[in-house]
Amino acid sequence: MRCPSCNSLDTQVKDSRPTEDSAVIRRRRVCITCNFRFTTFERVQLRELTVIKRNGRRVPFDRDKLVRSLQISLRKRPVDAERVEKMVSAIVRELESGGEAEISSEAIGEIVMEHLRGLDDVAYVRFASVYRNFREAKDFETVLGELSGEEDTRVATLRK
Repeated sequence: MRCPSCNSLDTQVKDSRPTEDSAVIRRRRVCITCNFRFTTFERVQLRELTVIKRNGRRVPFDRDKLVRSLQISLRKRPVDAERVEKMVSAIVRELESGGEAEISSEAIGEIVMEHLRGLDDVAYVRFASVYRNFREAKDFETVLGELSGEEDTRVATLRK
């Protein structure tokens, strides 16, 4: 592992431990050259995924880009970082176990929206507004109508 401080390849693992859900291993490392300490995370990757963009371009799947887009949607929302990390892991697992090495950005967006819908309604609307490229207020009304229709169904089910 390359040291982020001096770029030396001579680093040593000082401590390893699994995270709470045992899906990731956290490693504390130290650079032998400059004595800089840093943390790395190791997770299982089932397969290399390629994203097919709307314009047809193919790019490698970037988990960090997914995390950043979710963080933007969830900005100033009362959602724990741990729940977000679990959701990201579930999305990536779903994508990797789908059987396809190439997946469209639209399919990823739909999966993300499905997970966000269960996590936070405001984040869902924020993400949908960018993903579906909202142009006017009616687009928001449509999504809010979908959400309120879902709420009406839940209330009716509870009353039965």
